[in-house]
Amino acid sequence: MPREKLSPEALALIYLRSQRGWSKKELASRLGLSDVRQLYRYERGEAALRREDLESIAARLGYSPEAVEALLFIHSLTGYEPRQAASPFPLTPEDRRRINRAVIFTGWTVAETVGDLLTHRRRKAKEAEARREAEELWTRLKTATRQERRDLVTFLPEFQSWALAVRVCEASVRAAADKPEAALELADLALRIAEQVLGEEGWRCRVKGYVWAHVANARRVANDFAGADEAFARAWDLWRAGAAVDPDLLPEWRMFDLEASLRREQHRFSEALALLDQAQAGSRGEPVSTARILLKKEHVFEQMGDVQSALAVLAEAGPFVEASGDLHLLFALRFKEANNLCHLERYAEATGILPQVRELAVRLGNGLDLIRVVWLAAKVAAGQGRKEEATVGLEQVRRDFTVRQLPYDAARSSLDLAVLWIEAGRTAEVRELALAMTWIFKAQGIHREALAALSLFYDAAQQETATVELARQVIAEVERVRRSASQRTTGEAKH
Repeated sequence: MPREKLSPEALALIYLRSQRGWSKKELASRLGLSDVRQLYRYERGEAALRREDLESIAARLGYSPEAVEALLFIHSLTGYEPRQAASPFPLTPEDRRRINRAVIFTGWTVAETVGDLLTHRRRKAKEAEARREAEELWTRLKTATRQERRDLVTFLPEFQSWALAVRVCEASVRAAADKPEAALELADLALRIAEQVLGEEGWRCRVKGYVWAHVANARRVANDFAGADEAFARAWDLWRAGAAVDPDLLPEWRMFDLEASLRREQHRFSEALALLDQAQAGSRGEPVSTARILLKKEHVFEQMGDVQSALAVLAEAGPFVEASGDLHLLFALRFKEANNLCHLERYAEATGILPQVRELAVRLGNGLDLIRVVWLAAKVAAGQGRKEEATVGLEQVRRDFTVRQLPYDAARSSLDLAVLWIEAGRTAEVRELALAMTWIFKAQGIHREALAALSLFYDAAQQETATVELARQVIAEVERVRRSASQRTTGEAKH
């Protein structure tokens, strides 16, 4: 007698058991069956195998109910027989083979597409939840003391998540614009978190590499360029040792973006621009990311002294900044536009932008930004002949930069003020101003060639022989050194 076709459930059982490499006897023992013949009957089709019994056996083999469902679905595709009504055009065996191939291919494609879609949605939902929890944890951390923060991330598992490490990195970047010490502390805290993140080693390497890049950025802002170089080397070693991850979780473009800032500060401009091109390609046109990258590219051109290219990049960045809705980016865009217009002595155009720049700075409340807006307004006032207004502004700016111990900015604003005082014949004030600048010569804030230029101005001021031409030559020399140095051995504050 011909043997009856085995049921889909029987075939599924045979496949699952064979995949595990278990014999019928071993499986019967694992199932607690005293008689192995029951399994023989199932697999030979001599006894009906119910779906719930198959799922129970599969679970003991280590398979999920979904695995059973998948096997039964595949069986339904392989055994597909098209319904045929009475017709003068019967299907040939070749017709049936073609139809079956199309059905199997379509079923597999649809299953794969839906599976990918559902997987993506579920991962995004989990990512959003992780970031929401990280935001709540950060709210607790930012009001804690330094020691309390360290204790929380060391001893409480909920504070040891990748999302919190990323959130603290973001806080470090934000702090860097105003408080370099806070940026360092936060970057170190993020590293402490990253070192305790759970998961596969490849994933942990990626998280640590990403955080080390932010440690490097914090060191750059603190003028520790050698330390920043070391941190970036470690960041890339860890990143490359890790496994590829969803680019939205840990975006590689951010690594290029942060390193570009260091290369810019080291005056390795071609490297900085190349890194920013890589970052822009990786950002995939996302408004916030692309806007930030283009604004950094403008900064490179500005430091190179290529003002026209800087303005061109700002024009390119404008639509992305507007689309982002980010006030910090909008402030940066407008400030840079006005500043570059000042470089070109287009003071009337800069004046038209200043009210928005000032309003944005007040809304954001960043201390250094507010000082620089006053400085910018003083430059515009001086360019338009409003010397008294410019003098008041520059005196305030010089004091603020001195209090904050930012030597480069203090020197530049002092020289701007000196030009106005020399023009007004206030040589005694110029001498006092030069004396007030002596702390700069002891600070690690300006390249030695710039310090040499400043010393020429200091000597002339003490002898009351300083001229506007000399002051402007010193300003130009300081700028030249800043732009031409291939790599600084000391640091300077961000400007």
